[in-house]
Amino acid sequence: MSAGRASEGPGCIAWWGFSPALDLLRMGPARHEEEVNVLLVGSGDPRHILKTIAGLQNGESLHVWVIENSMEVVARQLLLLYLALMPQESMGLNEKTEVYLEVFGNSEIRSQTEEILRRAASQLSLCVTETMETATHPCLNTTLLKFKERDELDRIFKLWIRPQFSSSSSESSGPILMSKAWDYRVRQHLGTRYDSKKGCFDWDLTMKLHEKGCGVINKQQYVQWRERGLAFEMREGAYQITNASLLSLRVFSQRRNKVAVRGYWGDIVSSPYLSFGIETDDKSLLKKQNGQHIKTAQDISFANVQALFQSLSSRRGCPSTSEPDTEGEEPLSQTDQKSVTINDLMHLNGISVTFLPLDSLYKLPEKQKYSQFFNTIYFSTSCVHQLGPTMRQIAAPDAVVVMELAKYILDLNKEQEAGFAKKVVSIALEAGFEPWHEGKSDDVHAVFIPQKK
Repeated sequence: MSAGRASEGPGCIAWWGFSPALDLLRMGPARHEEEVNVLLVGSGDPRHILKTIAGLQNGESLHVWVIENSMEVVARQLLLLYLALMPQESMGLNEKTEVYLEVFGNSEIRSQTEEILRRAASQLSLCVTETMETATHPCLNTTLLKFKERDELDRIFKLWIRPQFSSSSSESSGPILMSKAWDYRVRQHLGTRYDSKKGCFDWDLTMKLHEKGCGVINKQQYVQWRERGLAFEMREGAYQITNASLLSLRVFSQRRNKVAVRGYWGDIVSSPYLSFGIETDDKSLLKKQNGQHIKTAQDISFANVQALFQSLSSRRGCPSTSEPDTEGEEPLSQTDQKSVTINDLMHLNGISVTFLPLDSLYKLPEKQKYSQFFNTIYFSTSCVHQLGPTMRQIAAPDAVVVMELAKYILDLNKEQEAGFAKKVVSIALEAGFEPWHEGKSDDVHAVFIPQKK
C-alpha cells in the first residue's frame, strides 16, 4: 500500500488522468474512416484530445464527445482547451506551454497566469451563456448541455474571475488559501505519519512510481508537489496565488446535515506528471548519466505539450483578419492579450469537441442519431463500471473500447490492481466486448472490440 490512508490519495474529483496521453485512433485494429467520432467518459483533462489531434493524417476529421462526472471538471476542460487554442500572435509557443502546465498542475500560480486565467474565464462565461443554437467555437461546444448545467458553468467561471471569495452553501464567504486546503488534504491522508511526511513521499516515489517505470519523476520536484501542489515551476517568480480552477465543492455529512465545503479535493499522490511527463518519442529526453535521468518529468511534459501545440497550429484553418505578429515568440502587450475573444482562438480544420450532459451516457442509446455512431469509446478508471450492454447500440461495428486501468492509483496494492484489471475484463465481456489480443499487451489500458456474433 502507499504510505497513507487508502481512497484519500486520488481524491474525489479527477483534475487530471491517471495515465499518459493516448492517440486513441492508434488503439486497436487499424481503421480507415475519414471522419471519426470519439466518446470520452471521465477522462478528466484534454490530454487524449490533444494527442489524437496530433496523430491525425491530412484529410481525416475528428469529432470528440465528452462526458464528465462534474461541471467543475467540464469547466476546467474548457479552460485548458481555450489555452491550447490561443493563437501564437497573442501568446508565443514557449509562454503558452508554460501557462498551460502551470494551470494544469499547480495549486498556486503566478500573478501573470492568474490574469490570463481570469480573462479566459470571462470569455468562457460569455461563451456558455450565449443562447445561440450553434457553438461559438467548434472545440468549445456546450450547446447540448442542459440550461442548468450551463448556468452552473457560468457560476464556476465567475468564481474564477473573483477567486478570492469562497462558495459554501453553509456559511458566509471568505478567502480560500490553497496552501491551507492542500495541507489539510495531506494531513487527512497521512494521519499519524504526517510528522514523517518526507519519508512517506519518498516511499511512494521510489517504491511505487519508480517501480512502475516512472524513473523520470525527479525526487525534488515530486516532493515539492506532494508538499505544496507545485508540479511545474519553470519561471522565476512567486507562485502564491490560488489556482481557482483546482477548487471544487465537496459535500460532507455533519450532525445529520449536508455541508458543502470548497477546497482542493483532487489527487495528492499520483501527480500531474502522468499525463504528459513519463512517456516520449524523443529518446534523448530519457538518457541517463551515472544511472540517473538527465531530464525530469517536468522537462518531458514541457517538450510533449509544446509538440502537441505545434501540431495544433499545423491544422489551423483560415487565419484571422488581424495581422499576425512576425515575432512568433513575442507575446503581445496586456491590452492586446485582453482583446483575444473566443472568435480569435485557432479554428482547427476538421476538429470539433462537444460536451454532453453529465447524465447522458445512458440516454445516448435511446437516440437514433447515436446508433452505431462512436468509433472509439474511452472510459477512465473511475467510470469503467458504466460500460454496459446498451453501449453496443452506440458503438460502431468496428468500434474500439479503451479502458483505463489502475496501475497509477498508488493507494492500491498489486493484488487490488490485478483484481481491478480482471474486473474490467468481466465488465467488458458482460457488455458484449472482447479483449483485443493482436496488439502488444499494456498494463495501463485494456483494449476491447465488439464480440463477433
